[in-house]
Formats: sequence, structure tokens, C-alpha cells
Amino acid sequence: MKINIILSLSLFLFITSCTTAEKEAEKTAVKPTPVQETNLVQFTAEQKKIAGIITGMPEKRGMSSVLNVNGLVDVPPENVFSISVPLGGYIRKTSLIPGMAVRKGAVLATIEDQQYVQLQQDYLMAKNKLKFAEADYIRQKGLNATKATSDKLFQQTESDFNQQKIMVKSLGEQLQLIGLNPLSLNAANISRRIQIYSPIDGHVTKVNVNTGKYVNATDVLFELINPKKLHVNLTVLENDAANLREGQKIVCTTNRSPDKKYLATIHLISPSIGDDRSMSVHCDLENYGKELLPGTYLNAAVKLNHASVTAVPDEAVVKWENKFYVFTDEGNHQYKMLSVDPGILSEGFTEIKSTLPAKNIVLKNAYAILMKMKNGGEEGE
Repeated sequence: MKINIILSLSLFLFITSCTTAEKEAEKTAVKPTPVQETNLVQFTAEQKKIAGIITGMPEKRGMSSVLNVNGLVDVPPENVFSISVPLGGYIRKTSLIPGMAVRKGAVLATIEDQQYVQLQQDYLMAKNKLKFAEADYIRQKGLNATKATSDKLFQQTESDFNQQKIMVKSLGEQLQLIGLNPLSLNAANISRRIQIYSPIDGHVTKVNVNTGKYVNATDVLFELINPKKLHVNLTVLENDAANLREGQKIVCTTNRSPDKKYLATIHLISPSIGDDRSMSVHCDLENYGKELLPGTYLNAAVKLNHASVTAVPDEAVVKWENKFYVFTDEGNHQYKMLSVDPGILSEGFTEIKSTLPAKNIVLKNAYAILMKMKNGGEEGE
């Protein structure tokens, strides 16, 4: 009996001690902190003012994507002149150097050769013979009209006269080809020298001769360009060229003066593709000065697919861990971080492809909110 009482008492004490221990454990246990939303950040009115945060609604804007390509300033073929001498000769005088400006009609070079003397002699002698042939033709024509001479003799005289006219005309054209005026040529002004004149107002780009050098009729002595009409030759990859159209506007800059913008319009897209899978796109320059020379390297931006899209200022979009975000205004100086998908960047604005809630968003100084959030300031003060 005593043993049963002792066992019952021991069991009661054990249960009581366990219950007491559990209650003490519940009292001393650390209660979990409520989970807070980590994409919210709280500012005070003063903090917002100091940070310069400005909010507003996104807007609809007409925006275009931009294709960046490279190219060179070029001159249309009709504005490039290769200067040769039709009959060849020795260069006796020239003072041209590449880059020099020349006026139309200016003397580019003086050339001499004995064949010029021979050509002038042949012309003057042919001209004198023509006078005699003409007089003989008139005389024979009169005699033939009265049957004082045979028709055969008259026809021979007429043939000689016509042949001599052809000879004079042919030699006269050859003289004009080398820059001599046959109408002013006479025995007193025969010369062994001729002069080469500039056909345009322009600039010298190539000089292939020097004093004393003999040149042939096929040699190019000088190359001139007329800089009044320049164009841009762009190199565009095959896939990108499919987005281009004639009439599209482009903006060009040089590495030397990146702030100076030159406008151009696409006027021809080459239908052939090179070995490097690129195409040539020719554009007319609209504004340029003497500082833009043929061969200048250009950076060009081509605007594509103009469309009305939802856009925000560039500084409204922040980047964190390779993702892009904006902040929505939740009221009472509280802002919520929202992941977005950006699109076209143009003229200080960024397209937002994602659907935005019908709330104001932070348009300016969004990075100040990001810094506060990531530096542990989201609990507010």
C-alpha cells in the first residue's frame, strides 16, 4: 500500500515539473518578427525634398529605335573629274598639290610636244588648200553649167572640195580637244605648248605628275572634286538593311567633332550583298561645311519604326542586379519597387513594354530611392 502511494506521488511530481518547464519555455521563447515587404521604402517629407523626388504619370510618346552604323563621306561620280591630256606630252609647269582649291578655267598644267606643232601646221595647210579647192569648185561649177567642161571633171572638183572641208573640220576638232581655238590660229601664233584648264570650281585630290614627266593620253594627271554635293556611303549589315527605306533621315557625327550633327537622307540602298554580308547605303548630305572632306569617317544613327509607346524619363528607370525597375508612389511618401521591361531609348526617354499600374511613378531621382532601400533604409524613421 505504501509503495502504491509513493509511485502515485512520484508520477504527479514528474507531470507537474514537465508542465511547469513547458510554460517557462513558452515565456522565454523569442517571438518571430512579422515579415515585411522588401520592395517598399518609406521617406519622410524632409527626405523626399532633399532627394528631389518628383512623381507623375507615364506618357505616350512617338519614339523610334535607332540603328547605329558607320560610313565615309563620299562624292557622287558626276562630281569627280579625272584630268588627262588627249595627245600626251611633257609636263613643263604645274604647281598643284592635293587639297588646293582651284577655280573654273584656272591653268592646271602646261604641256609641250612636237606633235602639237605638227597638228597646228596640218590644220593651217588644210585650211589654205580648202580655199583653193573652194575657188576651183566654184569655177568648175560655172563652166559645167555652160557645158564648157565635162561632168566628170566637175564631179572630181566637187569631191576634192568636200574632202578638204572634212579635213579642216577634223583637224579643227583635234585642236579644240587640246584646248586650242582653230578660229584664232594663224602662222604667227603656232606654239609647241598647250595648257590644261580646270573644268570646275573645286579641290585637287590627286596629283600624279611632276615637272618634266612625259604623260600619255591614257594617263590621269590630276583628280578634282566638286564639294558642293557630298554624300555618305554607309556600311550596313544584311539583316539591318532590311529595316531601311529610301527617304529615311539619318544623323551623322564625326569623331573629331561629336557635338556637330550632320543631317542626311537615304536615297539608294545597294541591291547587292558583299562577302562580309554587308550592303552599301548611299545618303545625301543636307548640311555641311568646308570642314567635312571626302573620306571623313562618320558615325550615323538611323531612326526606325516610329510608334506611340508608353515612356518615362530615363532617370525614372533604375538597374539592380541586371534587372530594371521603376518606383510607384504608394502615398504618404512611400514608394514601391516594380520590375519592368524597357524598350526603345530616345531623346531622354525610355519605352516601358510592361503594363504599369494606374499610379504616379517616380520620374526623377529614382536612384535615391534605390540607394535608401538597398542601404537598409526601408523601415523608415
